[in-house]
Amino acid sequence: MSYQSHYFKEVREAQSKAYAPYSRFKVGAYLRTKDGRTFHGANVENAAYSMAICAERSSLVAAISEGYKPGDFESITVTVDSDKPSSPCGACRQVLKELCDDDMPVYMTNHKGEMIKSTVNELLPLGFSGKDLN
Repeated sequence: MSYQSHYFKEVREAQSKAYAPYSRFKVGAYLRTKDGRTFHGANVENAAYSMAICAERSSLVAAISEGYKPGDFESITVTVDSDKPSSPCGACRQVLKELCDDDMPVYMTNHKGEMIKSTVNELLPLGFSGKDLN
């Protein structure tokens, strides 16, 4: 199994765990750490819409709660059931900026297996994070 097809299989499995009864827009995230550990994330909606959490943040929060630290992440892959790959929202881009290296790959896929590759810095150019407070 190729690198790309393995990531796609894993991110689709993560997506299957989404709870999206309102938007029906299920998102999955597959986060890999530099030491090879992996975390699935899925969007979880709430009737109070602002209380929802995105798949990208879900996977990062799971990793941080397991003891991983900012900079410990190798890549994140995100998938949606859409005609084109979708990028992380603004809140997720900010959290990626805070917790991940600027050059960390962000792979965005859709149900057809199409992929766009970017980096954290490309998604949030001129971003601000805790690194800037020192």
